[in-house]
Amino acid sequence: MGSKKRGSIAVNEVENQLDRGTDKVVSEPLKKKTKKEKKKEVEDGSAASSSTIQSITPMERKKKRKALDKDKHHAASDDIGAKLKKPLDLKVDETRVPIVTSSSCDLPEFHISVFKDLASADATLREAAVESLVIELQEVQKAYDEIEKKELVEGGLQLEAEKDDGLNNCAPSLRYAVRRLIRGVSSSRECARQGFALGLTILVGSISNIKVDALLKLIVDLLEVSSSMKGQEVKECLFGRLFAYGAIARSGRLTEEWVTDKNSPSIKEFTSSIISLAAKKRYLQEPAVSVILDLAEKLPAEALQNHVLEAPGLQEWCKGAIEAGNPDALLLALKMREKTSVDSKVFGKLLPNPYTIGGLFSAHHMSSLANCLKESTFCQPRVHSVWPVLVNILLPDMVFPDMDSTSSLNSIKKHKKNRKCSSSEEEIQKNLRCFCEVIVEGCLLLSSHDRKHLAFDVLLLLLPRLPASCVPIVLSYKLVQCLVDILSTKDSWLYKVAQYFLKELSEWVKNDDVRRVAVIVALQKHSNGKFDCITGMKTVKDLVSGFKTESGCMLFIQNLMNMFLDEGHASEEPSDQSQTTDDNSEIGSVEDKDSVGTMGMSDFLKSWVIDSFPGVLKHLQLDPEAKFRVQKEILKFLAVQGIFSSSLGTEVTSFELQEKFRWPKAAI
Repeated sequence: MGSKKRGSIAVNEVENQLDRGTDKVVSEPLKKKTKKEKKKEVEDGSAASSSTIQSITPMERKKKRKALDKDKHHAASDDIGAKLKKPLDLKVDETRVPIVTSSSCDLPEFHISVFKDLASADATLREAAVESLVIELQEVQKAYDEIEKKELVEGGLQLEAEKDDGLNNCAPSLRYAVRRLIRGVSSSRECARQGFALGLTILVGSISNIKVDALLKLIVDLLEVSSSMKGQEVKECLFGRLFAYGAIARSGRLTEEWVTDKNSPSIKEFTSSIISLAAKKRYLQEPAVSVILDLAEKLPAEALQNHVLEAPGLQEWCKGAIEAGNPDALLLALKMREKTSVDSKVFGKLLPNPYTIGGLFSAHHMSSLANCLKESTFCQPRVHSVWPVLVNILLPDMVFPDMDSTSSLNSIKKHKKNRKCSSSEEEIQKNLRCFCEVIVEGCLLLSSHDRKHLAFDVLLLLLPRLPASCVPIVLSYKLVQCLVDILSTKDSWLYKVAQYFLKELSEWVKNDDVRRVAVIVALQKHSNGKFDCITGMKTVKDLVSGFKTESGCMLFIQNLMNMFLDEGHASEEPSDQSQTTDDNSEIGSVEDKDSVGTMGMSDFLKSWVIDSFPGVLKHLQLDPEAKFRVQKEILKFLAVQGIFSSSLGTEVTSFELQEKFRWPKAAI
């Protein structure tokens, strides 16, 4: 009863306060009645209902009293709600109308309704809202700059703009817009981050009154992470900071400040803030580096060297990258070295000193970077940005053109000792071999499923730039064995990944017979002629049936002959399949592999070579004369190998026929 009494008193007090504020009188039924009034009411009605009162029990009287108190409480609550609702409605209506910065000064109107469209999923609607926002605020700021007594405006409607936010020379509407845009980039609603970040980028780049140092302070203050925040709230604040920093980098203001004052601390402070943000969460590292690289695109090499590379915290972040396995620091080091062309101690052991491409891809340096590159799998299924950068350095565009099938056929007929590569081609092949052996084969293929998946993704990045002469380096014994192991069982984890790799490989050789020949030879050479048989696919068969030209067929036939005659075709790699075998594959279940021990390793391949000759002719669609020349070459080889033998050695030159004949070193 005591609590009910206190509650009733509190309600009456609220009502009295509302009455004093609105000059209204409280309705009579809500007033508390005195004991005399109650007694009088009872006496007035006692004559009419004396018999009824006597029949009411104390329990029923108690229930009726509770019901009356309940009705009184509801009536009081409704009245209070109606009185509180009216001023709130007026406040909401004020936010819907166009906002004027001051009634005493004729400043242009700023409509805050544009903020609603910044989060729209429609890109055109967002862009239109940004354009409207920037145009209006430019007009407001222009009019504000012409006012002499700015305190009259600042004393009026402030729109959340605080005087200590650093935006002292900005109109109140502009200060409000900047603060709201910074808060908006932390919202995960629809496309709010994209829209608000775009608005912040254009606004900061268009109005020079907005100072960069003030923005950096506001970003930290408005998007501060507290210990009371939950995981999702923390994530949104951190992403908001990232998008806000990206807006500043793309606005071009930092470049303008450096041009105006080459000793400006803004670039160092900005870079240090991003590095500090990247160190908070791993998923922030790569996009944070991307923001720095966006800034690097707009700055000259001098500014990068004297400001970005000298930013506090950058050197410490790079020095611990190898031990921590940080591929993002490696990405930053490679791109900044490309921009500045200067050896810097900031990057520590990430880059060789002095820097050379050969030193970068040396076996020793690749081994030191293995931990960084292995850890790049955390962003799967997307390939980390460091890999395309490495591929671009490893295989530059247009280093040397690929030969067509005719020129390749002429070169392959020459003796191996007479075939020479250019110095650039030799250097590229050397670097590619170290990269594939140390990183792809020695690091990724020997590890988890995710890293094997990454190995295939990296090789697909190599394909568009890969010369046909380098195919044997990429399609090595370990890689082909890994493909065979995965594809031999459809239940293996990476079965679809391997299928996709072969599909892309087939597309890559579709219109190039030199590539086609190199891929067929590599797949069959490292699987002893049983690639299709073991994998249960028709990869090699489809590739063989794809020759459409005489030169392509002759090139393939010449390679088949060399495979048959060359005893060195057997891979020098150890046959330790346990290192590249997928966990779910069953190598021993394939019957064809059981007979490998009884027959020589080379006998499988030789059998496939002989069986492939009629296969080439079967699918060949050439004119009769060209087809006859192909048939003649095949029959001549089969006749020499099947009927004749040489007692003078494995290679005999006939001066009458002006042709050279070869036989295998071991008897067939």
